[in-house]
Amino acid sequence: MKRITVFCGSSPGTENIYEAQAYALGKTFARLGIGLVYGGAKVGLMGAVANGVMDHKGEAIGVLPHFLGSKEIAHEGLTELILVDTMHERKTKMHELCDGVITLPGGFGTMEELFEMLTWAQLGLHRKPIGILNLNGFYDELVSLMQTMVHKGFLKPVNQQMLLVDDTIDGLLEKMRSYTAPEVAKWIKKEEET
Repeated sequence: MKRITVFCGSSPGTENIYEAQAYALGKTFARLGIGLVYGGAKVGLMGAVANGVMDHKGEAIGVLPHFLGSKEIAHEGLTELILVDTMHERKTKMHELCDGVITLPGGFGTMEELFEMLTWAQLGLHRKPIGILNLNGFYDELVSLMQTMVHKGFLKPVNQQMLLVDDTIDGLLEKMRSYTAPEVAKWIKKEEET
């Protein structure tokens, strides 16, 4: 994996572990020569993961909509900052630039980004590994909900297994390196994507 997109909160959260581990993830990327692709902000966990990369001489590419850049949250010290017009363009560009996705704690935006990547994988639009770094049990209930989706017949087990979960950086990266996407029938042809 040459580049990994990280989805995470623009807030630091209520526990120090979130910001510390976001920074540690960025530091690990730099050490391993993995480029970071992320939302381009200097605040919250987003800023922490970028700082972890940049402080250790790694590559950090931010993708930020113009309307958020005007709110002065753009990170000034990045390798590259790509400005786009819409949130959808942001996700599409982040997807195009990466070989995998890691999700850290976050709110509605983080969830929306994670689930769009999972939906695209379920539809056979990409075969990239998608992981959750489950810091301090943050995503335990979400993982439990996905198991309920399987039990109630709304999610196939093969699709549930597309989401890799670990509570350590090294453990998650190892799962992502060894990931093989399941064979799924393509529901949508590339030229039909909107």
